[in-house]
Amino acid sequence: LAKTLWYDRPRYVFLEFCVEDSRDVKVVIEDHRVVFSCKNADGVEFYNEINLYGRVNSKDSQDKRSDRSITCFIRKWKEKVAWPRITKENIKPAWLSVDFDNWRDWEGDEEVERDWDPELGQGAGTGTWDWDLGLGP
Repeated sequence: LAKTLWYDRPRYVFLEFCVEDSRDVKVVIEDHRVVFSCKNADGVEFYNEINLYGRVNSKDSQDKRSDRSITCFIRKWKEKVAWPRITKENIKPAWLSVDFDNWRDWEGDEEVERDWDPELGQGAGTGTWDWDLGLGP
């Protein structure tokens, strides 16, 4: 299992699978679950399966690989509804943690619309992201 971080935003849930120098990466985003697998530089295999707290729009979700991790941008089916956890089950696996560096309590926040927008490629307070996600209407 890969160490995994997650955080919530009004329109998206973000999952980051922390595997350096990954290869043979496979990410399957379905309406109610995410399946992730890869190998690291040493050939160690990783496999994570997450039954999601809520329904997502799998067709408007994407993943992006970097040298240090694989990040999934998962579009919520119901926008502006906070997820108290990422998993359907009310349990916390040891390999899954909240990404407190990116977490923020956006409920009732007047600046929700300034939140991260993949179409603009900008993050709230985290600088500009140069990832071309190809997401949009």
